[in-house]
Amino acid sequence: MTLALVLFIAVVVFVWRAVKVVPQQSAFVRERLGRYHDTLTPGLTVIIPFIDRIAYRHNLREIPLDVPSQVCITRDNTQLKVDGILYFQVTDPQRASYGSSDYVLAITQLAQTTLRSVIGRMELDKTFEERDEINRAVVAALDEAAFNWGVKVLRYEIKDLVPPQDILQAMQAQITAEREKRALIAASEGRKQEQINLATGAREAAIQQSEGEMQAAINLSQGEKLAAINKAQGEAEALRLVAAATGDAIERVARAIGSEGGLEAVNFKVAEQYVAAFGQLARENNTLILPANVADVGGLVATALKVVRSADANARA
Repeated sequence: MTLALVLFIAVVVFVWRAVKVVPQQSAFVRERLGRYHDTLTPGLTVIIPFIDRIAYRHNLREIPLDVPSQVCITRDNTQLKVDGILYFQVTDPQRASYGSSDYVLAITQLAQTTLRSVIGRMELDKTFEERDEINRAVVAALDEAAFNWGVKVLRYEIKDLVPPQDILQAMQAQITAEREKRALIAASEGRKQEQINLATGAREAAIQQSEGEMQAAINLSQGEKLAAINKAQGEAEALRLVAAATGDAIERVARAIGSEGGLEAVNFKVAEQYVAAFGQLARENNTLILPANVADVGGLVATALKVVRSADANARA
């Protein structure tokens, strides 16, 4: 019974040491009698107990590595505290096992020295502007060296750049001055644009006013011209109407003279107007204009009638 139990325990131990399960995204390095034999891939694998052993276990996933912060000196002799993070992946388990005693420490130290070298070639202002360039330079240097360690450096990112406190204050003062300068420039540009807009508005207003005055003068002159034309046409029409009326009156007088009793009426009218005219002159003027023979009123009337008869005869002829 004791022997069977011992055999059972021995079998269990043998199976336990012989059967190995490799997880996904992992690699086990097997040594046989102290020498590298092969690399076990994910899955169930049987090894020879006491002859084979799993010497190294590697994680094949991407691994983030925090690079300790360090003080770097820039090209213009300014101290700069730099903190970064590194991402790498084991690509060759055999090299990762035998290429370096501690590839994580090796990568960390190489990242720090490379970063100091890259920043030492830059001025302080450039270190803030050229972060991507710094990251690429560190990755290129690490990737070349890490090949012998079976490691692939994927990327490096600077987490923080901290200059000394006095440099920070100087930078803050510079930024404040630059912002004040931009504010003054913006204000002056605004005033300049305002003056330009006011001048442009005044010019356009003057142009509009002059154009309006010119149009008003044109309309006024045209109105005066039309008024003068209308007045002239009205006066001409009035003269034509007066002439027509006068002609009509003369024609009617001529017809009246030629009718029965017309001549006697003319004689009476002429004598009446003659006497009235002399009476009016006597009332309104101190000086009288009298004919040579004042008493011969009948002769004057006869002379006037003779003129009337002559005009009537010419009209009938």
